[in-house]
Amino acid sequence: MCVTSPVKNLLYFLSFIVIILGFVPLNSCNKMKSFSKENLSFSVDTVVFDTVFTTVGSTTKQFKIYNPSSKSIQIDEIELMGGEQSPFRLNVDGIQGTFLEQMVLEGKDSLYAFVEVTLSANAQNQPLIIEDSIRFRTNGKDQFVKLAVWGQDAYFHYKDLNEGTWPNDKPHVIYGYAAVDSSKSLTIQAGTNIHLHKNSILYVYKGALHVQGMQNNEVVFQGDRLESMYSNVAGQYYGIYFHEALPSTIDYAILKNGTVGVHLYHEDPSNAGYTLELTNTRIFNTSRYGVFIYAGAKVKAENCIISRNESHALLVLEGGDFNFNHCNLVGYGNSQVSAVGISNYFYNAVTGITTVSSINEGVLRNCVIAGNLDYELAIDTLNAPGVTLNFNITHSLIRSETTYTDPFYTNIIWNENPLFENTAQGDFLFLQNSPLNGAGINTAAVTDILGNSRNNPPDIGAIELP
Repeated sequence: MCVTSPVKNLLYFLSFIVIILGFVPLNSCNKMKSFSKENLSFSVDTVVFDTVFTTVGSTTKQFKIYNPSSKSIQIDEIELMGGEQSPFRLNVDGIQGTFLEQMVLEGKDSLYAFVEVTLSANAQNQPLIIEDSIRFRTNGKDQFVKLAVWGQDAYFHYKDLNEGTWPNDKPHVIYGYAAVDSSKSLTIQAGTNIHLHKNSILYVYKGALHVQGMQNNEVVFQGDRLESMYSNVAGQYYGIYFHEALPSTIDYAILKNGTVGVHLYHEDPSNAGYTLELTNTRIFNTSRYGVFIYAGAKVKAENCIISRNESHALLVLEGGDFNFNHCNLVGYGNSQVSAVGISNYFYNAVTGITTVSSINEGVLRNCVIAGNLDYELAIDTLNAPGVTLNFNITHSLIRSETTYTDPFYTNIIWNENPLFENTAQGDFLFLQNSPLNGAGINTAAVTDILGNSRNNPPDIGAIELP
């Protein structure tokens, strides 16, 4: 029979206590780490590469990932959204891949992310700008850093200021904006092709823009997606915006597939003439307006075809001056509003204030105002002290369910079919028996948009039959 002594039992007990106590400090050093509930910040929101396909190769750019919190942040996921098919490659803190997980960024610390891109020869139907993004997930929230690489040899404008003359030996691509600053002037030569990225804008701020196209060598503004599926997609970029611009000119230009063709805000107080003279130009397939005159800007237009827009061909809002001669201001698209809309006031729903302004010159002469709707001209004005309304609408063809008798309408052809060749294709030649033939009045416009000499009397519209 085995007998255990009290001393031996005590030794076993003390040994057990020592073992237990030995674990206590070990456990206390491994408490669960408390992570911050904040999110990351980044040194940039977009990483832009100036790499062209004609210089095949690879380049690397970097940006920093910041932890603004005093506590550590756990980055649950970092993902290159284009995956293995992306031309970009990602490296964060020495770890390379398209999907990274469970990275810890200490409080008030930062990490470097490196992005590399390799481009091969570009087919001409590829987009001019190739994009991807990196997704960072922390605390259930996704944040993105955009990636953009230029897709072929071109002049690229990324939130830059411009003056002088743009060369026309290769395309110009606008990403974000290209601006003409106060008192500066930019000239765009004949034959220049300008591609604007999504939501991008050519912004003229108190400066001057001169687009100097020529017949059969126009300056073309369009989106940067060159695939055939985008050839007739409206709203691919914003357009040209004039903010209190100095006297500017656009001659022989084509503006297509934007949100707005030209948008003009206000007038430089020192400018006694027109904000913009627009001649021999086609504006079509915008998702909003062809020409938008707002709050006092002044536009003179001649031999222009503004058509197939999803809203007005011409919109005047809160006043401004306009003088349009031999222009086609027509619908024939998906618009459910009139081709021409004119108002000298604007009601601000936020402030509840209505602003009323003058239209000192409101001329539509030798113009076609037509389309698929029963009404293609809408004029809505308010009178107020000190406000002038001076309209002169003459020798024009107008489609309208109401035949107006105001004295400023003279020699109007109401609601007749202009007999255009093919409005769906943007062909505004017309038949010999069209009511447009010989129905105009002589002006200083001696040629039409095609370079044909004007007859005596001339035809109504931008095109003259030989």
